[in-house]
Amino acid sequence: MSAQTRRTSARTSTGPRILAFGHYQPERVVTNEELAARVDTSDEWIRSRVGIASRHIAAPQESVTDMAVHAGAKALAASGLPADEIDLVVLATCTQETQIPVAAPAVAHRLGIEAPGAYDINAGCAGFTYALAVTADALRAGSARNALVIGSDKMSAWVDPSDRSTCVIFADAAGAAVLAGRGSHDGWIGPVAWGSSGRNADKITVRDRHSFFAQDGQAVYRWATSLAPVALEACRRAGVAPTELAAFVPHQANLRIVRSLARQLGAPQALVADDIVESGNTSAASIPLALSRMTEQGRLHSGDPVLLLGFGHGLTCAAQVITAP
Repeated sequence: MSAQTRRTSARTSTGPRILAFGHYQPERVVTNEELAARVDTSDEWIRSRVGIASRHIAAPQESVTDMAVHAGAKALAASGLPADEIDLVVLATCTQETQIPVAAPAVAHRLGIEAPGAYDINAGCAGFTYALAVTADALRAGSARNALVIGSDKMSAWVDPSDRSTCVIFADAAGAAVLAGRGSHDGWIGPVAWGSSGRNADKITVRDRHSFFAQDGQAVYRWATSLAPVALEACRRAGVAPTELAAFVPHQANLRIVRSLARQLGAPQALVADDIVESGNTSAASIPLALSRMTEQGRLHSGDPVLLLGFGHGLTCAAQVITAP
């Protein structure tokens, strides 16, 4: 099949599409200067290594569920769908305080979505792209009509506040998307390209329930910056050439990683998400958060082809092309 044929078939797909995004960030903003007052770091050190200027940190009483509800409510309101039209809720998170019970059913209940299919998914910072892929497939198969997909993580609860290698990077947020099962020529979600590197699973860990998040930063950096072929494969499967992309929204892990991946894509015209500067690394929330903020700011327009690339612990990665709602 030629590239042109693939592009035509993707763009006339009647599969699922994204109707709307929503996001939530906690009220408290922590600047680099505030961090420098309590750990051995500086604004210059943080900006030069990870590109972050500030981040939002949840209040002690704010939970993963609370943030997911806020983001989900915004996405639902923006979509125009009533709650009773949603019959699947998927929550991507890796920072629940406990594994039992899962959070998605409680999120659905608080949003007025009664008795949907509901489950949590944990693929770390790749969680949203994994959740989006499996939810889109469920909609294609007819297992649900419409769905709510949320990424919500409270990383601050799992990071050592005295460890400058992690406390300067991670933050808290939630982002959400409402998916409709029946698409049209002006909206679609492309096939996923995904993978993992289990031999490197020990590069990002929480050793036990009494430990903090830890990572081998250099090893993770090398792996993350090698993922451009996965992103390009997602473009190929969607039938969209990199030169046709309106935007590239990778996981907001580190500004140097984001820029390295963008250079490798061969898509100089594409807007590259840089939400990490003001939001930090929010794990599974980072991609939907960036998409929601970019939409609100008028940087994305309806029908724009956008390439997503998530990558996180495991190590896991997933990419797909979507069109902006």
